[in-house]
Amino acid sequence: MSNPDYLIKVSEDLPTLEECYAFVCDDSCGAVATFSGTTRNNFHGKIVKKLNYEGYVPMAEKELVKLCDEARSKFSSIRKIAAVHILGDCPVGQASVIIAASSPHRKESMHCIEFLIDELKARIPIWKLEVYEGDEGSVWKENVEWHEGKQRRVMKKVQSEDHKGLKADS
Repeated sequence: MSNPDYLIKVSEDLPTLEECYAFVCDDSCGAVATFSGTTRNNFHGKIVKKLNYEGYVPMAEKELVKLCDEARSKFSSIRKIAAVHILGDCPVGQASVIIAASSPHRKESMHCIEFLIDELKARIPIWKLEVYEGDEGSVWKENVEWHEGKQRRVMKKVQSEDHKGLKADS
């Protein structure tokens, strides 16, 4: 499962953007593209205090490796990939996900990053609790992503008195 060209981590201790960038840098590449997803301070008029992420680490990391393999198959000039996601609390302004990829030329790495973040949000078993200030409470957020021009709903965490677990929708 280990690939020396991938930095994969799902953890409470997230590598920095600079560490991910340094990992993917390669003398054979003229491009490094990155994406850093951060916690914003609002959602639909509510003040967001923080996000809290939960996930099953072994499965999430295994699926991230598969996703990186798929990305390298689709974008053949990609040399190295970093894909990291935080677990636990993620305060406003902090990165929750960082993706980086290197390639000889910019287009492949840029398209690879877009592919990776869209597919990560759609397929990797990590769930987000959005926590609001005051009496607004908190909400488990579904991963709803666009695929081939259509909005699709994928894994969401459901909680009720009689059932706690996962439900996959398509």
